[in-house]
Amino acid sequence: MDQHIAESIGRPDLIRLDDRLLCLRFETMKVVSALAAVRHLLDTGAVRRGDTLVDSSSGIYAHALALACHRHGMRCHIVGSATVDHTLSTQLAVLGATLERMEPCDDLKLDQKRRVERIHEILAEHPEYHWMRQYHDDIHYLGYRAVAALIREAIGTDELTVVGGVGSGASTGALARYLREDSPGVELVGVQPFGSVTFGAGHVSDPEIIIAGIGSSIPFGNVDHASYDMLHWLSFDAALAGSVDLLRRHAVFAGLSSGAGYLAARWERTRSPRRTVLFIAADTGHRYVDSVYARHREAVAIDSLAPRPVTTRADLALPWCRMDWRRAPGDPMASGLPGRG
Repeated sequence: MDQHIAESIGRPDLIRLDDRLLCLRFETMKVVSALAAVRHLLDTGAVRRGDTLVDSSSGIYAHALALACHRHGMRCHIVGSATVDHTLSTQLAVLGATLERMEPCDDLKLDQKRRVERIHEILAEHPEYHWMRQYHDDIHYLGYRAVAALIREAIGTDELTVVGGVGSGASTGALARYLREDSPGVELVGVQPFGSVTFGAGHVSDPEIIIAGIGSSIPFGNVDHASYDMLHWLSFDAALAGSVDLLRRHAVFAGLSSGAGYLAARWERTRSPRRTVLFIAADTGHRYVDSVYARHREAVAIDSLAPRPVTTRADLALPWCRMDWRRAPGDPMASGLPGRG
């Protein structure tokens, strides 16, 4: 029996969509990392019950951290972007978290920069606060060990490919790390939006949006680039088509990043007929009713979509590209990466 609702929310469902395509569906995935991170900080004495934890968030991590703080008797302060909607801000208030919302900004990079600058100001005023640094502290990997164990027990790891949005790097990077402890042949496929700098696509803009949760306009320290075997970049329109098809064909109501992962996973399944492909659905589709699902008539048939194979970042172009990354190490923003352009 769970001792707190956060434990239930963070436990994923493993759903078989066909013989070789599986969906790892979360209600709110980042609860897994936030719970384990806060527990680790308490166990190691880095923080004590009643302390204040602070971080920046565009929405999902704010909810996860607020739940983890509620579970462990901590205080929570969020510097949030304007994308934190009324439903979430109301939940945060009732949970006892304080939300400091930044002014709207059309420039995502500037928005993230301003939020981080505000956190530094808060820490100067309150040095006793603990900054969670969700993008840079690998304590956010810890919660995924249990998820890796669930996968290992349910389906095994022979000929397994894991597909998911890269985002902060914690979920896909952690699953690969823990699954490869006894199965180094597990493949990892990262999904990115155009415009994200994480693997060097900042020069290609998507007129719709950088898909929240799987891309970034600034480098993240938690991304282990050498974990990834393959990368897919997908546009908003392609991800919308994937999300709609995932609901229509399989009745899985999930977020926009899940639709992108679903498209990439279907493609990888056709390319590797012996492998089982598991993709991550990080959250439900409720936040995307108006921006995605209400536009379902605009969705193109996914069978009409295919990735353009590229070998250099200079060749990246909408709506969908695929690159063989081959676990290349190093900073993708640095010049001279072999074969990356």
